[in-house]
Amino acid sequence: MSDRLLVLVRHGQSDWNLKNLFTGWKDPDLTEQGVNEANEAGRKLKAQGLSFDVAFTSDLTRAQHTLKLMLEQIGQTGLPTTKNLALNERDYGDLSGLNKDDARKKWGEDQVLIWRRSYDVPPPGGESLKDTLARTLPYYVQEILPGVLRGQRTLIAAHGNSLRALIMVLEKLTPEQILKRELATGAPVIYRLNADSTVASKVDLAG
Repeated sequence: MSDRLLVLVRHGQSDWNLKNLFTGWKDPDLTEQGVNEANEAGRKLKAQGLSFDVAFTSDLTRAQHTLKLMLEQIGQTGLPTTKNLALNERDYGDLSGLNKDDARKKWGEDQVLIWRRSYDVPPPGGESLKDTLARTLPYYVQEILPGVLRGQRTLIAAHGNSLRALIMVLEKLTPEQILKRELATGAPVIYRLNADSTVASKVDLAG
């Protein structure tokens, strides 16, 4: 049942999510709603009867706080955890800290949409989704996947775009498909992998 278990969770709502700001590598914490979402994610995992051997998270507070709250709900507060900036959110560069509406006024709606939704066009000073994948995927392949394939039940709390990079590979999605994939805050996605690292089954606990 728990062989080759990999669970991905996008952090709960952050203060800058609430304020409609581009966040990227900036480091706001969770809102009250985000805390509730993280706790609920933990309760959902516990209700599924899941426990973990290791956890991974990014170098950013909102993902680390989400992981901490989930582990409290599961009853695994001492779980071995690795933090690494390879799992950080996409860097939005010059857009970081700007209100999304203000960014549209400054650069135009079409340009901001290209930066947000294209696969390989980065915002000024920042990363595209392709860049984020180039940072996140090698870390996943070298540091996370081997443990999963050995049977280490693995929980990852990270960000919308760093998790998109993993999902793109796990589900063999095209760049066009992954751009349309929305990840709800605090909604676990449960994968069980085959020995060749393909997906044997997937359960999305959104909603």
